Amino acid sequence: MGIQLFDKADLWKSLLLLKVQLRDRFRIAVDDHRGRAAVLYTDGYFSSSIHRLAARFRNFRRESLPSAPAFYRRRVPKDLTAEEESAIFRMLQAVAVPLIGNACHVFMNGLNRVQVYGLEKLHDALLNRPKNKPLVTVSNHVASLDDPFVIASLLPPKLLLDARNLRWTLCATDRCFKNPVTSAFFRSVKVLPVSRGEGIYQQGMDIAISKLNNGGWVHIFPEGSRSRDGGKTMGSAKRGIGRLILDADTLPMVVPFVHTGMQDIMPIGASVPRIGKTVTVIIGDPIPFNDLVDTEGAKHVSRKQLYDTVSSRIGQRLHQLKQQVDKVSLGAHYSEESPALLGKQISQTDVVSNGLDCQVPKRGLPSEGSISLKVKRFLDSTEIMGFAAKGLFQSNYKSMDESANFGEIRGLKAWREYYDVNNGLQKLDYTY
Repeated sequence: MGIQLFDKADLWKSLLLLKVQLRDRFRIAVDDHRGRAAVLYTDGYFSSSIHRLAARFRNFRRESLPSAPAFYRRRVPKDLTAEEESAIFRMLQAVAVPLIGNACHVFMNGLNRVQVYGLEKLHDALLNRPKNKPLVTVSNHVASLDDPFVIASLLPPKLLLDARNLRWTLCATDRCFKNPVTSAFFRSVKVLPVSRGEGIYQQGMDIAISKLNNGGWVHIFPEGSRSRDGGKTMGSAKRGIGRLILDADTLPMVVPFVHTGMQDIMPIGASVPRIGKTVTVIIGDPIPFNDLVDTEGAKHVSRKQLYDTVSSRIGQRLHQLKQQVDKVSLGAHYSEESPALLGKQISQTDVVSNGLDCQVPKRGLPSEGSISLKVKRFLDSTEIMGFAAKGLFQSNYKSMDESANFGEIRGLKAWREYYDVNNGLQKLDYTY
């Protein structure tokens, strides 16, 4: 088999006539490449081989050319969100946002109980921040209805009536934008679509940054998804929050808060929220990022390291608030740490150097000394004595030789550490 040869004039006349007939009959356009391949190559194997070789050549050129850096600052214009700012969506938002927001406020404060600590910090950021100063709020993600239930419970009804100045948030396209109906609904309540797996430079992130460039308020869950164990633990903050903060034209104010109790209102697998539950919320001080401005050019720090520094700092602060909210929800007295003490902890004990004179906070829970100090925060003296005695009598060693291999009995060791700390003695090593 081979390539059949045709008279070019007759061939093009026939093709042109066929395209005109198809267009008039079916109102469709004809792909020139497909038609040319079908006419020139009668052998399917030969045609597919040519296309395969052409695809390999294109991939080779794409991989051999120098690529742009993986992380960079992308400038986002303020007028990027033409669709969300259209007259139709503004009308829908003016009706849907106050209606749903006040309904959620009544549900949370009327049919449930909400304990809030540090509420004035959020209200001050919303009402008294400088003009055109963007605002980013970050929180843990426990249940599917964290937003709007928790957000609405923190705002007074009067503020919920101002739809234009309320928060924007992000939601995955495979969850909130499955069809035109749900897409229209979530857009009308100021939700922006993001696609899982498309990275931090996708259109949804650009739209969120454009909202910040216009002085707006964006709420985001740095974990990227809900907790898998009902809010018992928190995941690490993702890199996208770093881009959201650093790529804005004006460095936004970042206010963190952590809540617990939404796992009781909307448990995993539930389709209807429950009533008669208690939600505890702790709002922290704004997280500073002024030290990172212009660091990339001055100290030759990569954009990736800056994004990771922002996400680590936010993740660490959320973990600290998570420890506080867990203790308060169990009945402990709320005591706020001073910003100076917090800054000292971040700068001295909870950071690791990246080798470029730029301090990056450690991910995860902060280190706070020996086990006795950690236990002391959750138990009083009698409970610690019971814990030590329980470990002493439940530890079962076959012989003293085996005990020597493992060190001193763990319950007794914890008690002796606690005794030394409370009596001002230096911590000793009791292992043999």
